[in-house]
Amino acid sequence: MLWKKPKENNPEPLIATFDVLLVDLDGVVYAGERPISSAIEALTRAKESKTTAFVTNNASRTDVQVAELLQRLGLPWVNENLVVTSPQAAVRMLKKLVEAPANILVVGGDGVVDELQKAGYTPVRDADENPEAVIQGFHREVGWKDLAEAAYAIQNLGIPWIATNQDWTIPQERGIAPGNGTLVSAVHTAVGILAEVAGKPEIPIFHQALERFGITPENEDSKSRVLVVGDRLDTDIRGAGNTGLESLLVLTGIDGPKQILAATGNDRPTYIVDSLQELFEPYPQLQVSGNTYISGDARVRLVGDDIVIDNPGSKHTDLVRAASALIWESGRQIYGFNIPELLYSRQPKIDL
Repeated sequence: MLWKKPKENNPEPLIATFDVLLVDLDGVVYAGERPISSAIEALTRAKESKTTAFVTNNASRTDVQVAELLQRLGLPWVNENLVVTSPQAAVRMLKKLVEAPANILVVGGDGVVDELQKAGYTPVRDADENPEAVIQGFHREVGWKDLAEAAYAIQNLGIPWIATNQDWTIPQERGIAPGNGTLVSAVHTAVGILAEVAGKPEIPIFHQALERFGITPENEDSKSRVLVVGDRLDTDIRGAGNTGLESLLVLTGIDGPKQILAATGNDRPTYIVDSLQELFEPYPQLQVSGNTYISGDARVRLVGDDIVIDNPGSKHTDLVRAASALIWESGRQIYGFNIPELLYSRQPKIDL
């Protein structure tokens, strides 16, 4: 799917365009278990008029545990029905491959175990317990033995292997830590095959979310009412693009201007904001005049291979919006440009 340009000439707040918000958690609502205050305030306001739900790749918690965490962080209205998890999507995929009841080898924690049990499967931890599939999800306590048992089962039994997600990193209070993708990669190195993936950026988790909230995945008109909100280009934004949904990248988590400018294909977000409070403001109209791109009062232009900043503007994000649109619409890769260092700076901070 090509980059979806923001709707132009719309004086209404950005949120008015949408009926359903599908919101990521890590890096958007919280970092570790510390809330991002602007997000808590914005989501509380959004739920008054919009279906505001949460879609997470983190497989370490159950949907009930995720809801309880969000309640503690300041969102008391959230219940498990508003939480879509990658283990839910993984078990949905599993049902098409293996009928319950069956033993399923688990790498991960409560999030995977709970969904398997609800679906009538028996979670096991040892390849000698005759599992009929492997589901691998993130948990902080996953160790070498867990990965080895998964490898033995996949190699020796030739059974399906489903990963809840392949996030390479996960934001924590102390910084960025290795995510489930690193653990999946370790098993892949041992067995020489690739896992089927349920979570973002793959489509299954988005279809699960759309159907839960009354959107028919094949209906383009109904999908146009949905906005995917995230902090990662390679999961949230790419997944939205893969599913044909519009997306918003918020600069409170993993990806920043450098990654935005270099984004290709479905990794390009429809909207870029500093915080979720900007959902309640009109989105700046992009203006193009020849090789000049303007967002707000920020102005950039292309001169040969040079991106020239005529006016950095009063808001750095406007500068990034204008420059990214220039690069994306040029049809050229980022390495074909000379880019001012100012564009790469990341001004917004996570407001914990």
